[in-house]
Amino acid sequence: MRSPAGRGALVILALFLAASGALRLGAGVGTAMANAPELPAEPDAPLSCPPPPLALAEALNERETSVARKEAVLEERLAALDLAEAAISARLTELAAAEAGLKETLALADGAAENDLARLTAVYESMKPADAAALFTAMAPEFAAGFLGRMRPEAAAAVLSGMSPETAYGISALIAGRNALVPKN
Repeated sequence: MRSPAGRGALVILALFLAASGALRLGAGVGTAMANAPELPAEPDAPLSCPPPPLALAEALNERETSVARKEAVLEERLAALDLAEAAISARLTELAAAEAGLKETLALADGAAENDLARLTAVYESMKPADAAALFTAMAPEFAAGFLGRMRPEAAAAVLSGMSPETAYGISALIAGRNALVPKN
């Protein structure tokens, strides 16, 4: 076992090491405090930033110029689209007016054709049945069926009775079947 005197030397040596560490720590604190930046006097005062590096400033300026060019191009496109939209609207108005005029013309033509058919049907009805039968026999069956279908039933019956049975049957079949394909719903 060691003597208590040996322990005392270890305690003294430990104290010296502790004191040396404290001195070094105290010396470093003073240097660190000396190198610390000073806080501004007023906390509400705005902080001033150093100017940006030249490359960053140039890049930002180029980007701003590029964005401005793109905005100008977009504004030109929007203006062109507005003009095109106005032209299309004008054309649609013109087409609507032309369509209305065409419908009016077709209605007049349909009315004139209908008037002509009604007049010709009245002429065939006023003919002698034998003469009308000879005329209808010479016509194409579809054409004859159209007129006989428009005639009064008594006049059509008198004309059909003056035709040959085969011709009268063919025309009757055409009259009966002309609306067979009309949708029922």
